[in-house]
Amino acid sequence: QVQLVESGGGSVQAGGSLRLSCAASSYIFSSCLMGWYRQAPGKERELVSRIGIYGLTNYADSVKGRFTISRDNAKNTLYLQMTSLKTEDTAVYYCAACYRGGDYYDHWGQGTQVTVSS
Repeated sequence: QVQLVESGGGSVQAGGSLRLSCAASSYIFSSCLMGWYRQAPGKERELVSRIGIYGLTNYADSVKGRFTISRDNAKNTLYLQMTSLKTEDTAVYYCAACYRGGDYYDHWGQGTQVTVSS
C-alpha cells in the first residue's frame, strides 16, 4: 500500500516562503508522475504543479515563477518550494502519485494546510 505523507505546511505572512514535502512509502515513487494540488475553502481542488519521472514540469498560471516542484527519487520525496506567497495561496495542499490522466491519480496524501495572512 503506497502512502503519501505531506509536511511543511503552516502559517506565513504574505511575501513569505514555505517548502512542502511529500514522502512516499514505496519504490513506486520513482516510476510515477507526481503532482501537487490544492483546495481552498469553498472552491474545487485545483492543480498546482506536476512533475514527470525525468523532471519535466508544468505549473498553474497562478503560481508560475513563484513555486518550484522537484523530486528526489532516491529519497522517494516530492517537494514544492513556494515563494512570494499570496493570501490567495491559502489552501490545503495535497500530494498525488501516479498520474492516470485528467485529475486522476492512484494515490493521494492527507493534505497539509497552508495559510497566508496579509
